[in-house]
Amino acid sequence: MIRLVAGGLVLVAGAEILALVVGARPWVLPVGGLALVVFLLAARRSFDAAQHRSSDDLVSDDPAESLRRWRSRTESTVQWADSTREDWDRHLRPRLAREFVLSTRQRDPAALQATGRIVFGDDLWGWVDPNNIARTRKREPGPGYATLEEILRRMENL
Repeated sequence: MIRLVAGGLVLVAGAEILALVVGARPWVLPVGGLALVVFLLAARRSFDAAQHRSSDDLVSDDPAESLRRWRSRTESTVQWADSTREDWDRHLRPRLAREFVLSTRQRDPAALQATGRIVFGDDLWGWVDPNNIARTRKREPGPGYATLEEILRRMENL
């Protein structure tokens, strides 16, 4: 919207300055008016296109479609659990750590570590801990779906 208005102002001012430079002083007002008409037509077309797009978005945002998209994203995320440790570190660990930090509201890293060890235990906390990303053992297998399920169960109990 701001670009459209700025473009319109530049168009009108540019048309008037061009008419003055060319020496067509009596034509400054009609040229400026013509530029304003072109701007208003472009604005009208832009608004019509925006309304048409928003009505299409409303049609496709029914609850069933939203549920299908959520389910698809969830299934693809869960598939990372049975992949390599690198995939776990890239796709699952950030989400799990973010959810854990949000649910515990811990800002202090030491307190976060202590809370994580209490909630998950040492073995599971290693898979949630945001600071436990493996830089060298990327190709070893990830913990698997059972571990993800147990982590999610414990997070649900928070």
